[in-house]
Amino acid sequence: MSKAVIVTGASRGIGSALAQEFGNAGYNVLINYNSSENEASALKSRIANSEIFCADVSCRNQVDDMIDFCMKKFGKIDVLINNAGISGFKLFNEITCDEWDNMINVNLKGAFNCCQSVLGCMLHNKSGKIINISSVWGLCGASCEVHYSTAKAGIIGLTKALAKELAPSNIQVNCIAPGVIDTDMNKCLTQQEMQLLINEIPAGRMGSPLDVASCALFLADDKTNYITGQVISPNGGFVI
Repeated sequence: MSKAVIVTGASRGIGSALAQEFGNAGYNVLINYNSSENEASALKSRIANSEIFCADVSCRNQVDDMIDFCMKKFGKIDVLINNAGISGFKLFNEITCDEWDNMINVNLKGAFNCCQSVLGCMLHNKSGKIINISSVWGLCGASCEVHYSTAKAGIIGLTKALAKELAPSNIQVNCIAPGVIDTDMNKCLTQQEMQLLINEIPAGRMGSPLDVASCALFLADDKTNYITGQVISPNGGFVI
């Protein structure tokens, strides 16, 4: 039976590349989206063994429904990739309480919801891979992105602690903290700001969503079962 993966926030950017690469590798893929139905449907048409499911990962009931749907469709869940997230660029003093709560709810609580919900399946099978997508800003912080950096740092803490707890059950939990990746999340930056960022990257370019997807495929492989609680940061040397 083919392995099954859930990719949250899979309709665009890094999530789309993750879903596509896992599909290419022979996985059954559950494409999660929240608002981008057209993009999710288009992605499904490009991945042979895939389904789409609309769920707001910050809502536990919707996450539980998504896990149940995946189990009914594919019979198991081998890999969970917590990719769904939002970003924000704002001076700390201007962040509203609602903006703070929304950032934490989608990025961090969403990962908590998905991890806890999927564990019923993984613990029963004594097998599974959880891959959390953080950010280089979760490692070193970013000015004017305090709420985003905080949420992404929380994902790293969740990864390390949960990895210790689940290791005896043969479930590996790892984290990918991408650097500057060429996605829609960077639309808030001007061309000049983007060039300044690129100038700071030793590799001389932004990363691509495929750079992140390749890391995820590596961590999902059975050959990497001894790797857990780690943070891999594909960032072209931006942060070492």
